[in-house]
Amino acid sequence: MGINRKSKQYLDDFAQYLKDEKNFSTHTLRAYCADVLTFLIWVNEADIEEIDTKKFSEYLYFIGQLNYTKTTIARKIASIRAFYRFLYREEIIDFNPTDTVSGPKRTKNLPNFLSDAEVETILANVKISTPSGFRNRVIFELLWASGMRISELSGLNYENLNLEQNEITVYGKGAKERIVLIPDRTKENLRNYIENVSDLIYKTTHGPKDPVFINNNGYRLQNQSIRKALKEVVNNIELPKKVTPHVFRHSFATKLLENGADLRVVQELLGHSSIANTQIYTHVSIQRLKNVYEKTHPRA
Repeated sequence: MGINRKSKQYLDDFAQYLKDEKNFSTHTLRAYCADVLTFLIWVNEADIEEIDTKKFSEYLYFIGQLNYTKTTIARKIASIRAFYRFLYREEIIDFNPTDTVSGPKRTKNLPNFLSDAEVETILANVKISTPSGFRNRVIFELLWASGMRISELSGLNYENLNLEQNEITVYGKGAKERIVLIPDRTKENLRNYIENVSDLIYKTTHGPKDPVFINNNGYRLQNQSIRKALKEVVNNIELPKKVTPHVFRHSFATKLLENGADLRVVQELLGHSSIANTQIYTHVSIQRLKNVYEKTHPRA
């Protein structure tokens, strides 16, 4: 099995399109291209123009036998559909064989979130006696207070900070720029890290393009290091929940809605392109109310 030269060129052009015009992140770009490459290898040297709806349906049946989750299958379908939309737009094909084929419905699981007490327990158990420990606590508090993604936080440079206005500029999915807000306590802890702690980790300049959060070698702190540090704290306190940096984001959104924030405002703060992505947090809030009701009401 292989891929013909023409299809390989189309895939290369598609990758360039996703990078230059759609501003896909490196991670998403790699996933989409891998999905399309797997499909092209499966069709085995067939020309793009020869692949019809029946052939695409056969591929869906094939991957359906491989024990992928519905979410993974849905992403693979989305990748191939995006590829064919690109080919149609470029007038390489006259017909898109993926248009009339539906994939499995994705199961929407309610996101995990933390209570205020659980967040404070995590923060209180970060060892701030070391510079890196203090840095980690500031990071966890910033994730909780702002709702930013871990990639947005690790990508922060000093030019992104406007601490006088309690504002931070972040670049989300598709390199979309937005402003996130932070409370005074978080701002002061972040300022303390910048002015008194970061140079104890590694002495560097604090120029506009320099990273805010650095490792022991002075380089930008990577997402993996943040996840590892959080996992260690959660394991030490034996919190009976799976806690990742993204759970802080879920907790941020849930808390805002519970306290009466407008859904559109939460959408803006999270940087969601569609309000449908934000609406899942309303279900979290309702489910939490139901749980409290069932536990406390005598007639429940």
